[in-house]
Amino acid sequence: MSSGPVEVKDEVFKEEIQKASDFKFGEKVVKVFDDMVNRSVPFYEEMQRMIGEIAADHALKGTNIYDLGCSTGTTMINMNEHIDPSIQFIGIDDSKEMLTKCRSKLKEVGFTRPFKLEEADLNQKVHIENASVVVLCLTLQFVRPIYREKLLKRIVEGLQPGGILILVEKILAEENSYNRDFIKYYYDMKRRHSYSEMEISQKREALENILIPYKLSENILMLKEAGFGHCEVFFKWYNFSGIIAEKK
Repeated sequence: MSSGPVEVKDEVFKEEIQKASDFKFGEKVVKVFDDMVNRSVPFYEEMQRMIGEIAADHALKGTNIYDLGCSTGTTMINMNEHIDPSIQFIGIDDSKEMLTKCRSKLKEVGFTRPFKLEEADLNQKVHIENASVVVLCLTLQFVRPIYREKLLKRIVEGLQPGGILILVEKILAEENSYNRDFIKYYYDMKRRHSYSEMEISQKREALENILIPYKLSENILMLKEAGFGHCEVFFKWYNFSGIIAEKK
């Protein structure tokens, strides 16, 4: 599996920041994003591999595959290895810098299938049509809660019957006591991946107001209320999960 060019090490929060601000997917983060997710998300490469093979089993010729919050294009690159080359990929992100990096990575790996990259805010109306697969990988958690179900309903409307949404999210535990434990285990993982206490603390503070996780049960309920049928959990690690949601 390949995520494209050589990664630049994430040192965004290495030095002390005097005045904290909300996390932004700007140029500074984009440069190190691939290293950031590989070191911050448990089993990220395996999760990406799973997304690719799940998408391949549901991708239909003559339809579109959407990656909402496509960031630097890693998911599109990994799906590309498994899916018929005639199927169009559409990547959507609200960060212009991310899309520039994505386009560069796709070119570098020799991406030849038909594709589009679109700049759009998922909090607002996003057009989805004739889709067999839609991916939201660590993206819905950044959509404002009041807009999440609206986005999911648009996805349902844009999916073909039997089409799927592949949703990967950071989540809360069902019980608060386990939530504390899982967060502790998660920060231990980040320490094993060479993040310092300052980096962990400063990133946590920067994400506090923009990454709002739900419980796994809350995400499944929201998917059902948006119009999805069966929901199957395909990945779970403490406070991270992956769900396949199928359109009825």
